[in-house]
Amino acid sequence: MSLRATAIAALLLGLVLASCGKSHDGQPRPLTPPPAPATPPEADSVTVGLWRFDERGGNSLSDDSPFRLTGTSGPDARIEFGRYRNARSFTATAQSFAIVPYNPVMESPRGFTIETWLYLRDVSRYELSVIAARWTPTPNEQSWLFGVVGRKIGSATTPSPGWFDSEVLSLSSGRLMFSFTPELAAGTQSFMSTTTVPLNRWVHVAATLDGEIVKFYVDGRLDSQAALANGIRPSTAPLVMGNVLDTRRLTEFGSDLRQDPSIALLPFYALNGTLDELRISNAARTRFESADLR
Repeated sequence: MSLRATAIAALLLGLVLASCGKSHDGQPRPLTPPPAPATPPEADSVTVGLWRFDERGGNSLSDDSPFRLTGTSGPDARIEFGRYRNARSFTATAQSFAIVPYNPVMESPRGFTIETWLYLRDVSRYELSVIAARWTPTPNEQSWLFGVVGRKIGSATTPSPGWFDSEVLSLSSGRLMFSFTPELAAGTQSFMSTTTVPLNRWVHVAATLDGEIVKFYVDGRLDSQAALANGIRPSTAPLVMGNVLDTRRLTEFGSDLRQDPSIALLPFYALNGTLDELRISNAARTRFESADLR
């Protein structure tokens, strides 16, 4: 047999043995396993709330955390297929929101994480689209806010109330933003990701704070960080998802919780997208199992 034929035969033998999990000398060798599929997040010891949005109907939102922080969605926040099972879809309307009443366990001034799977359909014309927030127009109820920076072009006929002009002033459109009122300082602090949120696909997004550093994660990977020696100021604001509300305007209308329909309300900060598996933690997470493909 020629040298060339011998080399080809050896190569073919190596390929066959490799497919059987053996090396060229016949000894077993470890096979590289395929990437493990990502799994939904779990409610662990630092979980404050975990809303899976897996309800099949109705306006109630169940919480898988030990605290059972049940919420209620507005009539325009609807159920649809999600990243895992079902999800909650939000539209650019005033009645598109979900709200969880205030509970003291929501306070986590030093260690904090907000994370969710986000399917963003469009970027707002106004200052921002809210993913989740504990923030109202009342100054002493402004704790933190997580969202997507809008295009900031507004409308000549329906200008926004400008609730977040100062927060987004130096931020770029389409980026994640995290703003909060510091525990030991006046005013608000705002930060943004370096990644622009993609449209029309699922992306895992998160913001964390450990009292010294604010970090953004996109699809489980560290995106950006900034140093800040401060924590989040406590407040009595409820948790609102997919919008930001003046809770004084909420009313029971029939069997629905909605913003008072007698008041002309425009959806300046409503999210045009879908949320799934939203989790809040009282620690700064560095790994997100639902986005981990390693």
